Amino acid sequence: MAVSFGDRVIDFNTRLHYRGELPDGFRVMNPYLDNPETMQVMRQFYHKYYNDHHQRRFIIGINPSRHGAGVTGVPFTDTKRLKDVCGIEMTSVHTHEVSSVFMYDMIASYGGAAAFYKRFYINSPFPLAIVRATKDGRWLNANYYDDPVLFGMVKDFMIDSLKKHMELGLDTSRVFVLGKKNADFISRLNAEAGLFGHLEVLEHPRYIQQYKSKEKQLYIDKYIAALSH
Repeated sequence: MAVSFGDRVIDFNTRLHYRGELPDGFRVMNPYLDNPETMQVMRQFYHKYYNDHHQRRFIIGINPSRHGAGVTGVPFTDTKRLKDVCGIEMTSVHTHEVSSVFMYDMIASYGGAAAFYKRFYINSPFPLAIVRATKDGRWLNANYYDDPVLFGMVKDFMIDSLKKHMELGLDTSRVFVLGKKNADFISRLNAEAGLFGHLEVLEHPRYIQQYKSKEKQLYIDKYIAALSH
């Protein structure tokens, strides 16, 4: 019997390891190596929602945050929504991530997690969390495009990761890219590697939650409209 979509994702995540260089002051966090429970809950999630052979459409983020997929292993999913919406509890850590709030409000409007994940797969061109050191020694979320040297170092890994995502069983004739700046870089990768058909750009959930919260329902409606045709 053919391997399920979910088992392909689990295999991809299990093998994830960034071995390339990074500029000074940047670090990559691999939740699957850092916390054994992450591997457990990630497996539960993909077995619950992706244990089939349906073709799905691809929603492309930037790179995981250290409070979302950087902990749970599930894109745009903090531990709160992993438990409350998906019914999967993490006991070793508890996180709240603003992008996850918007994404799961949108998923609820779409028809719920089961209906949404049956049609869509979310991941990022750089599928591991990137953090950057501050002057006072703290580590904050970073995006792969924040530094041109960083982007140059991770670009080949990103193209390889996107190609592996495509092999999962995705409809890549039209993909959804979250974040306008992210879309600029994905367009460059697409031009170089010929990965996708049409790129449809949607505002990033973090941007909506932080700067457009009063208009949140308008953005939820925009997402639903785009994803429904």
